[in-house]
Amino acid sequence: MAEAAADTLNEIFGRTGSGPLSGVVVADFSRVLAGPYCTMLLADMGATVIKVESPAGDDARTWKPPVRDEESTFFLSVNRNKHSITLDFNEPSDLALAQQLAARADIVVENFKPHGLERYGLDYAAIADLNPTVIYASITGFGTGAGAALPGYDLLVQAASGMMSLTGGQETEPYRAGLAMFDVITGLHASTGILGALHHRTTTGEGQHVELNLLSSALSGMVNQSAAYVTGGVIPTRMGNEHPSLYPYEPMLTGDGRLVIAAANNGQFARLCAVLEVPELAQDQRFCSAEQRNAHRSELRILLEVQLAARSAEEWFPLLSGAGLPCAPIQDVKGGVDLADRLGLDPVVLPGENERQIPTVRHPVSFSRTPATYDLAPPMLGSSSDLVRGWLAQQLAAAR
Repeated sequence: MAEAAADTLNEIFGRTGSGPLSGVVVADFSRVLAGPYCTMLLADMGATVIKVESPAGDDARTWKPPVRDEESTFFLSVNRNKHSITLDFNEPSDLALAQQLAARADIVVENFKPHGLERYGLDYAAIADLNPTVIYASITGFGTGAGAALPGYDLLVQAASGMMSLTGGQETEPYRAGLAMFDVITGLHASTGILGALHHRTTTGEGQHVELNLLSSALSGMVNQSAAYVTGGVIPTRMGNEHPSLYPYEPMLTGDGRLVIAAANNGQFARLCAVLEVPELAQDQRFCSAEQRNAHRSELRILLEVQLAARSAEEWFPLLSGAGLPCAPIQDVKGGVDLADRLGLDPVVLPGENERQIPTVRHPVSFSRTPATYDLAPPMLGSSSDLVRGWLAQQLAAAR
């Protein structure tokens, strides 16, 4: 899209700046988490994202508590910088608008059940006939083949992928992660795939269908643990907070509380031993390599925790950090946000204006030339319906 057209689009939809995706239109037919997280990242980078919701709204609007002014913080976390339009696909006029939006968009993102949009003429094949250069991203739980009928919930994928078998202690039951991690990873994978497809389009003029599923994203996102089986023939098991390949690399007891300590190589282990005033352990044949430290981790833990008992976790943190050893206190989420703030990472941004200014977490990427922008608070249901309908009418008139 020409720069002038991008400026016009930004003016119409209230966007500022010149993000790397400024002028790109995204028709967002997704809901809950994986798709909305992907489209929020695109919106932060300047894309105009039009969120299509049923008259009942995105399910995540009802996922409470916690809330901010009676709105679900779950929904608010992944929907800033977007415009909401409500459309009922069972109403012919609304369906026609949805099709027109998809035909005009540069990118379409959807996470309906496999083949669920075919009856509405909103599937990839139908939209590509109208819009041959469209980048159309589909997100499912278990793919569109034999797993098409399986519900695509993150918890199910955490269980089925094997991830829950890795979470918890050796004597505990399997646990889910404290967040919908595979929804998030799939959203990240989706944004990566979309950007790759956009680059391909700039060189060839070709659109394409980008397909993702939570299970494939889970197996990719489990990296060394899935590789343990696929590459090494080893089925990993729960180890609590321990790492299968590194030691020490876990929370360790101090005189007061636990401190996470990571000694990922011989140099770091030697620095740890020096600060703990047991430098001879770095030369001990039982501990002189990562492989040996793993083999003798029970013995090593006792020796280290005897030394760590001399001070509290709060006292050890600056001493070990000052020696260049990776370590961290175990904090709650407030502590994590506060730490990022103290480190100058500015973790909280305030998109929106006046009474609708809602704090959210900053986009994770910093761009030196085309920074992310935070113009719009997460939308109220259908709040941009008139704006989007008017813009589509103008687009249709201009095309005649």
